[in-house]
Amino acid sequence: MTVRVQVRPELLRWARARANISVADLSRRFPNLAEWESGARAPTLKQLEHFANATYTAVGLLLLAQPPKEDIPIPDFRTMVNQKVMRPTPDLLDTVFLCQQRQEWYRDFARSNGAATLELVGSLTTADDIVAAADRIRAVLGFGLDARSQFSTWSDALRGLIALAEEVGVLVMVSGVVGSNTHRVLDPDEFRGFALIDTFAPVVFINGSDTKAAQIFSVAHELAHIWLGATGLSNATLAAPPSHEVERWCNRVAAELLVPLSALRAEYRDTDDLTAELDRLARVFKVSTLVVLNRIRDIGAQLPGDYGDLYSAELARVMALRGGGSGGNFYNTQPVRVSKRFARAVIGSALEGQTLFRDAYQLLGFKKHHTFVELAHSLGVE
Repeated sequence: MTVRVQVRPELLRWARARANISVADLSRRFPNLAEWESGARAPTLKQLEHFANATYTAVGLLLLAQPPKEDIPIPDFRTMVNQKVMRPTPDLLDTVFLCQQRQEWYRDFARSNGAATLELVGSLTTADDIVAAADRIRAVLGFGLDARSQFSTWSDALRGLIALAEEVGVLVMVSGVVGSNTHRVLDPDEFRGFALIDTFAPVVFINGSDTKAAQIFSVAHELAHIWLGATGLSNATLAAPPSHEVERWCNRVAAELLVPLSALRAEYRDTDDLTAELDRLARVFKVSTLVVLNRIRDIGAQLPGDYGDLYSAELARVMALRGGGSGGNFYNTQPVRVSKRFARAVIGSALEGQTLFRDAYQLLGFKKHHTFVELAHSLGVE
């Protein structure tokens, strides 16, 4: 006799909506979905387990009397068309929880190895002058214009900025998927990044599904969060000013960090060909043209049209120019997803017997010892 599980239809509808999956798409896997959601029929236990996996929902949640209220476990500074984003997807929640787990491990690791707290964390306030704050961050990172001249492109500068942040103790994780699951792609329209404050293990997470042009600004923005000592989820964009004071401050510091106004005033050429000037200045400052456009407005230069329209047009041009590409080599991409600094620490701890290999695999996002060995070799940890 087939035993069916009595599940409240509203729980099934909640799980589907939470995962942002349409009825049509989910019905291909579960032909009886309409009957389940109407209450006309109940799923079997195995069907319920498969449904839970498909919607990234714990089975236990589906057995509750009513849908739970899920809150993002960190301050939410996102705004979308001046409306606060409300319901988090499972992808966002799982990503935050995973980064918190990594941060907790690294905090314990740092303490047990006698590491000192990082004085840079929380060393600034929103009352600090924007230029002075950006100068301080730039000096600590060593990301001045002279240092940037070694990079060929702003994509190289993005990688360089991340490497410099990791050198001073910030764990920078850039991933476009949840963990290592390439079937769970993060949506940049939901969030672009977040910062988790800790004086031993500050974490910056950047949504790798976003454009590279957006990522370099997101990294600078989240680093401003670290110096500010403000944990938070961001949707950093230069399209329009954020509504929250912390976000406005971080945006302004990030822009000044990447393109100092004093240097831009000296470099800017008033020309009828805005696109050519954007490309030229992007090469000078090793940032995206979107950042340059924002800073040209900030110096009070006359723009050939409405800033919002120009920004949208430039964004479309950047999107059209970007290459497709594949996911790349796992041993190159995975350390970036989890932070190279974090990966080296976990691998070294496991090799020294301080961390179980099983736990190391879980933290690094794979299951096989062969993968561990190859990753250790690629990172030079033997």
